[in-house]
Amino acid sequence: MALPAITRITGTALPIEGADIDTDRIIPARFLKCVTFDDLAAGLFYDERFDDQEQSKGHPLDDPAYQGAKLLVVGPNFGCGSSREHAPQSIYRSGFRAIIGESFAEIFFGNSTGLGMPCVTAATADRKRLAEAIEANPSLEVTLDLESMTATFGDCVIAVELPDGARKALTGARWDSIQELLDHNTEIEKTYSELPYVQV
Repeated sequence: MALPAITRITGTALPIEGADIDTDRIIPARFLKCVTFDDLAAGLFYDERFDDQEQSKGHPLDDPAYQGAKLLVVGPNFGCGSSREHAPQSIYRSGFRAIIGESFAEIFFGNSTGLGMPCVTAATADRKRLAEAIEANPSLEVTLDLESMTATFGDCVIAVELPDGARKALTGARWDSIQELLDHNTEIEKTYSELPYVQV
């Protein structure tokens, strides 16, 4: 199964303010007791969203105005803390397909890229301008273009950055390392059979 090239993501966006939002806030540890990642959307920002009686605290994720958003807009050092893959999985399985922030924790960034969910960075002023525009108009569409390395919203265009290796993997349809192995199984078996130190 060939992977899709990821060059452009368009949709509404949801801003989440705050620096150093760690993976335990993104998905609390008790939600990690799972066999598959399928149901992780339910745990996304759970303790930020609900009190001890499971009543809503009014988190932006539960605001009807932001339902269906495909992009997250976040602050600096997003995804820091433990390396749990469940954090980007919970974001992806909640329908988000890209994250625009100021900086990302390295392991979170890598795990997100492996899902085909680009994490691009923007200058602080530009990221704030984008978040403010979304808050003023939650139906505002945002287009993230990984070829021009821009984010467009309304009449505004801001520059974004993404390490070249990640950008090439996403736009070149080579972002899932496991799928890469599966797609090249014949070549792998051939190479394996030709290794002089392997007894077949």
